[in-house]
Amino acid sequence: MPYVTVKNKFQVVIPARVRAQVGIKVGDLLEAKAVRGKVTLAPKSVIDKGIAESLEDFRNGRYYGPFNTAEEMAASLRANVRKLRARRRNRSRG
Repeated sequence: MPYVTVKNKFQVVIPARVRAQVGIKVGDLLEAKAVRGKVTLAPKSVIDKGIAESLEDFRNGRYYGPFNTAEEMAASLRANVRKLRARRRNRSRG
């Protein structure tokens, strides 16, 4: 098991063999955690915030489509606008 030294600015060098085993490359993002008195580093991928929100919407069933034509998409959008307007009217009345 290779050892590493903590440098002045709390920097450490991950040994080449360990990097190769995990597949870490220059520029990769690692998540650092303290787990039961140990430091763990786990490779993470960066996902654009908008993409992450879209994936969350998809997982929660908040999506429309797929559509075969632009007309189908436009009809779906119009129907949803009608629903939103109806909800707003009902809220303002009651």
